[in-house]
Amino acid sequence: MPYKQFNDVLISAFEQRETPFYFYDMDLLRKTLSSCSIAYTAYNYHVHYAMKANFNPKITESIQQAGFGADCVSGGEVKKAIEAGFLPSKIVFAGVGKSDAEIKYALEQDIFAFNVESIQELEVINSLASAINKKAKVALRINPNVDAKTHANITTGLDENKFGINAWELPDAIAVLQKLDNVEFLGIHFHIGSQILDVNVFKSLCVKVNEFSSWFEERGFTVKVLNVGGGLGIDYHEPDSSAMVDFDSFFKIFHDFLEVKPHQEVHFELGRSLVAPSGSLISRVLYVKTGIKKNFLILDAGMTHLMRPALYQAYHQIENLSNQNKKDALKYDVVGPICESTDVFGKEVELPISERGDLIAIRSTGAYGEVLASDYNLKSRGPDFFKE
Repeated sequence: MPYKQFNDVLISAFEQRETPFYFYDMDLLRKTLSSCSIAYTAYNYHVHYAMKANFNPKITESIQQAGFGADCVSGGEVKKAIEAGFLPSKIVFAGVGKSDAEIKYALEQDIFAFNVESIQELEVINSLASAINKKAKVALRINPNVDAKTHANITTGLDENKFGINAWELPDAIAVLQKLDNVEFLGIHFHIGSQILDVNVFKSLCVKVNEFSSWFEERGFTVKVLNVGGGLGIDYHEPDSSAMVDFDSFFKIFHDFLEVKPHQEVHFELGRSLVAPSGSLISRVLYVKTGIKKNFLILDAGMTHLMRPALYQAYHQIENLSNQNKKDALKYDVVGPICESTDVFGKEVELPISERGDLIAIRSTGAYGEVLASDYNLKSRGPDFFKE
């Protein structure tokens, strides 16, 4: 059965609120977390939640209580994760540009591992750890040159991307590792991109991980951790009938294609697939402009509230909650009030005939929605709304 996110009672509650605001379906979030947890624990895998997707306190609290670890890409996210109750022993710290202050803070918290992205970073971590008499646990983030087959702005595993250590640098990396007294090598880390829908990409990743794992062990390094990152995509076009991704099939790919030795753990870093479906941006129609070739719905929400369409040309399903009679429909360009031509949520969107004051839902915004909001144009936003 399709998951019905909105009902008349909920829409009536929306009518009483200042728009725009972010709405979170906490029941759907909990069901998603449970589905994912059942799937990954079947293989004794470990999952760290990608904090960058959404660090709303109620969201992170639910994820922490469900037993997930945290994947952080800044010192601020490490701090936020600890404040949310995530155990330091379940926190990994990635990011191509970690500052000295961020590294020192994470060292002081005794986090599980740094995902190291360059040889120079290895040396910096060692120096900072030595200064405070700590030993940093590290996994080397390797660039496997696997095409994620996703949007160019969110692919991270190709040779031309800024992320990770390239294969030809690994001999130099292990030579440096052998000289560092305040770094403990834990394993290898990969993250090839985001919003990946082609499962063959993950099969290709497994092949590469197997090769690199063997390469290290043949040279005397014990690879305890295989961190394969995240990137699992969602169905933005069918947010109700595909409200949860198929976690069972996702983890089974790694079970079938990853060669895991008895002394190795497998770690994942999932974000979007956990939180995106549970969120929607709720807005109102300010004005309707009817033209000869174009009709415009001008909303009170704009690119400052939801950046993804302007940044990635990302698709989000748009619904008129006030009028769901699809028999009389028009095509609209759904746009915001920001003084930028890129302030567009969707072009030629077929919607029921819409009027000033109608409530509009922009779906699947629980990931990279609220966290990318800005103060540009100083457009206000109402408080978040949570359905328990």
